Amino acid sequence: MTQIKNTLVGIIFLFLWIFPFTNLFAQTENEHGLTPEELSKLNVNRKLIADKVTTKMETAAIDSVQLQYSLDEEEEMSPADELYEGIWNEQYLKAYAGIAIPDSFRINLSSFVMPVEGKITSPFGPRRRQFHYGTDLKLQKGDTVRAAFEGKVRVKQYERRGFGYYLVLRHSNGLETVYGHLSDFLVNEGEVVQAGQPIALGGNTGRSTGSHLHFECRLLGQAIDPADIVDFDNFCTYDDSYVFLKSNINAVSIHNNNYAKYNRYTAQSRSVTYHRVRLGDTLSKIAKIHGVSVLQICRFNGLLPSSKLKVGWVLRCS
Repeated sequence: MTQIKNTLVGIIFLFLWIFPFTNLFAQTENEHGLTPEELSKLNVNRKLIADKVTTKMETAAIDSVQLQYSLDEEEEMSPADELYEGIWNEQYLKAYAGIAIPDSFRINLSSFVMPVEGKITSPFGPRRRQFHYGTDLKLQKGDTVRAAFEGKVRVKQYERRGFGYYLVLRHSNGLETVYGHLSDFLVNEGEVVQAGQPIALGGNTGRSTGSHLHFECRLLGQAIDPADIVDFDNFCTYDDSYVFLKSNINAVSIHNNNYAKYNRYTAQSRSVTYHRVRLGDTLSKIAKIHGVSVLQICRFNGLLPSSKLKVGWVLRCS
């Protein structure tokens, strides 16, 4: 009997010792002094609020995707529309006489695809009694010509005494590219194309003495030497971007046959040098290597003297 009493006393003592802690845990869980019914309602409300927030986040994510899709679709429908001030002419290559040219403009080249992998047969620059605004690339009649960048077909025309069958594509990076002396078209005006997409077949139409592709790069109608952008020996661009500078626009007057200006321009265009930035390079160090000033490098590349260089950048130095 004594043993049973001792056992009961031990159980009661253990209960009295544990009870305060269980009460403490309950108080911690219900720290605001809510009744079980109120606590249950609070948990339900929390779940509803959490679900509502999650729904809002999911809706916002969907709206963001839809907005980006709409922006991408708008860019496809009218690439570089802001730069070209809404002008979209499907008849003429040179259609931007009234638009102001920016002092500098960085062009994204990361998606470039070589139109044809042919060697240069005639470079950009003066040729006989006229100026050659493109680069001629060797091909055979019927060879596939591809879009250099993603964009949209602006001009699809024929010139008997000029480009023959030719295309003009406007790209989202601001460039327009021209493809001349084609034998056949594979796309139509207003068609959206991707970089590397077949757009035509090579040929010898128009004013041409043999099968080749006449390839031009232009910004707001201003011709850029494709060799300043493309490494034609390796069929790729020199860098992922190119800085167009208004100060470099070729102002040669073809009609005046001013060959002195031709020669000066040719000498300048053929002495272009580049420098790939390495670890530890600074603008002053690069300028010293190439015998130019820091300001010249800044002007060529649209930089400031205080600009931080990134390893791998390719800078034009002359």
